[in-house]
Amino acid sequence: MNGKLQACLFDLDGVIVDTAKYHFKAWSRLSEELVIPFDAADNERLKGRSRVDSLEYILRKGSLVLDNDTKVKLMVRKNEWYLDQVKQMTPSELAPGVVELMDELRAAGVKVGLGSSSRNAPLILDLCGISDRFDVVVDGNSITLSKPDPEVFLKGAETLGVTPSRTVVFEDAVSGVEAAINGGFQVVGVGSSDSLSQADFVIADFEGFSMAELLSRLS
Repeated sequence: MNGKLQACLFDLDGVIVDTAKYHFKAWSRLSEELVIPFDAADNERLKGRSRVDSLEYILRKGSLVLDNDTKVKLMVRKNEWYLDQVKQMTPSELAPGVVELMDELRAAGVKVGLGSSSRNAPLILDLCGISDRFDVVVDGNSITLSKPDPEVFLKGAETLGVTPSRTVVFEDAVSGVEAAINGGFQVVGVGSSDSLSQADFVIADFEGFSMAELLSRLS
């Protein structure tokens, strides 16, 4: 850590909550309609990517060329299926330990922000009862470039008035880890160390993970 820790930025899907399963069901349903194979490995590749990029990936896989109006209709349909599931979410779906870590950070004067490509982030935070835990929320509604571009994290740092090198990003996706690195942040991978090897270090989950351990492992 280059100086005192100023802030932590958390991705949403797969870090704070596990919405990947809902995305998988919705993209699978759409892919089935388009007669394009879509499996768990494909869903993994879409982690951290925008809705537009995700659809383009599926269309490329199926060698399918569509006009823009049709693409928009498909994305709206997929999002409606996704939201049908998301609207049933409760605080019970929060990753164990993540809220405790946020509260510890905030109590120590470290700012906490969200950096997500999801356009549904505010809804999910409300449903899970944690909107008030964040000093800033930067989501898919306020960015133009998808990860691995660092825009979402840089905008979060700018809004918080903090320095990227003194800010830690928590990410579960390869594209998100790359985005953090590209923006000059330190990054903690959440999930598999095999796929997130570029991160400064990787944790399996937040259970028992503390600010003291964060600072120790980054020092």
